[in-house]
Amino acid sequence: MSKQVIDQRLTLNPLSQFSMDKDALRLALVTAQYALRATRQQTPPTVNKPTGLLVLVNGMEQAGKGTAVKQLRQWVDPRLLKVEATIGHPPLKYQPIWQAHTKAMPRHGDVMVYFGNWYADLLYNVMHMATVAIQDEDCKKSKRNKSKHSKDKCSKHKAINYNDSDKHQMLPIAKWQDYLQQQLIKLQIFERDLAANQTKILKCWFHVDVDTLQARLKDKEADPQFLYQIDWSDTEILAQFNHVAAALLRQQDDWVIIDGSDKSQAATEFCHEVLQAMQMALASNVPADDDKATDEITDGMADKATNASENNTNNINNNSDNSNQNFASKNPESRNFVPVKIPEKLIEIDAPDVDKSDYNKQLAKKQAKLAELLRARKGRHVVFAFEGMDAAGKGGAIKRLVAPLDPREYQVYNIGAPMLYELQHPYLWRFWTSLPNEQTDRISRIAIFDRTWYGRVLVERVEALTDKAVWQRAYDEINRFEADLTAAGTIVIKYWLAIDKKEQLKRFEDRRETPHKQFKLTDDDWRNRDKWPDYVQAAADMLARTDTIDTPWCVIATNEKRRARLEVLDHAIAQLKFRS
Repeated sequence: MSKQVIDQRLTLNPLSQFSMDKDALRLALVTAQYALRATRQQTPPTVNKPTGLLVLVNGMEQAGKGTAVKQLRQWVDPRLLKVEATIGHPPLKYQPIWQAHTKAMPRHGDVMVYFGNWYADLLYNVMHMATVAIQDEDCKKSKRNKSKHSKDKCSKHKAINYNDSDKHQMLPIAKWQDYLQQQLIKLQIFERDLAANQTKILKCWFHVDVDTLQARLKDKEADPQFLYQIDWSDTEILAQFNHVAAALLRQQDDWVIIDGSDKSQAATEFCHEVLQAMQMALASNVPADDDKATDEITDGMADKATNASENNTNNINNNSDNSNQNFASKNPESRNFVPVKIPEKLIEIDAPDVDKSDYNKQLAKKQAKLAELLRARKGRHVVFAFEGMDAAGKGGAIKRLVAPLDPREYQVYNIGAPMLYELQHPYLWRFWTSLPNEQTDRISRIAIFDRTWYGRVLVERVEALTDKAVWQRAYDEINRFEADLTAAGTIVIKYWLAIDKKEQLKRFEDRRETPHKQFKLTDDDWRNRDKWPDYVQAAADMLARTDTIDTPWCVIATNEKRRARLEVLDHAIAQLKFRS
């Protein structure tokens, strides 16, 4: 096969459904699928960034979703197409609605179709909230009229909806419309961040009219487990679902709406949309000096989704108390980055003398109080994030932090350079999948990170391991990530431990001379000392741009280890008291 033929099949064609027969479509799909996989298999220096495609499939029941994905799988290499499915469940406590789905994210280079996904959970919860209102109104009528018909209707709604204990898991929002609007804003921003980190997204909504739905529900074909866990034969609930769906589609205009009246035609249309999404993903990563026409087509197809995302971003930025007002930016990569002035607390490091006996007494008292507060938090997730200069005492502080706890209560993550499989996902993916999670059987709901997601704006910046635009964009991405955690009820406690360069040298030499500490010292540690000013500047910029109301930094600047450990405990105690 000539390169010219391959390039032709990979060329973006928004009108493919009018210019391609099925055989041509099938060839183009397979070609694009392998071209995406090839972005993951490049050897340095790479031409394009490894890119994946996530296809979100939602919509009405019996609208041809399964038929469409089945057709796609027959027309592509089925070994390279990943398919996942959920039906919708109540959002889990103390975690963002998207968190439960992060392990299913496709690798860069893969195409994945995801039935249900985070929108199924959102719609489940919104329908819960909306249909409870229907149920309550019918029950009121039943009590007023005391008719058998009303009683039966009330009982019916109770049967198809949720038990009373589920009501306590609903967020305290007066109207489902407000809840839906806020969640859609957060999800669209989350999806924008995914796309910026080489996981492109196609969102397909399948729809049929009421008569077609009812006819298909009554046919002899076996029905799958219903999405959103609602009774699609109930006309009132169906009407409410359409009302909710209309609100969703009005707010997010990046959905492709597919008419499922003719399942075969819908399947073909879906395959064309997937093809165009793959071609667009490939074109978006073509080097800047390549074909200008390709860029223009890509920009044109992306305008609709970008405009919606920017409008929603404006809404959340205007209404959020978590934004860092001094450095918030709609397009951080489009402005000139100005480093902040390094604060004196990162330069002038004290070394107070702490009596060992007094230290031990204070330590025991503070550890007991910390353990008491952690066990009284009623299951809320807690995330401790430790950053600091090499040998600043992060490990020692964590050791004292967990000393009063049962090892089953927490997990400690020592973060180093990412593994290959981690590099094949969005940057934050390896941290998303390490967060406390209600889906696991673990009893621990406390996560402690020794080094964190801030590596992107620290070591990756200083060592030039990533592009400037990427690490400059990361401040806002991290702020949004942490804001999602705290909005869901997670307590995030962040530390920056600072020492001076002379103290670091002293500790390095001590590690070199102490056998059981030698493993802590590497060649990179010595080399990094040459870039001390760069790391201090990076820390100053990080602290200035990511110190928010709900996730403030605690800067502990001292050369005295004992003082640092006590201050770590003091801040944790203060934050747990304040957030409880």
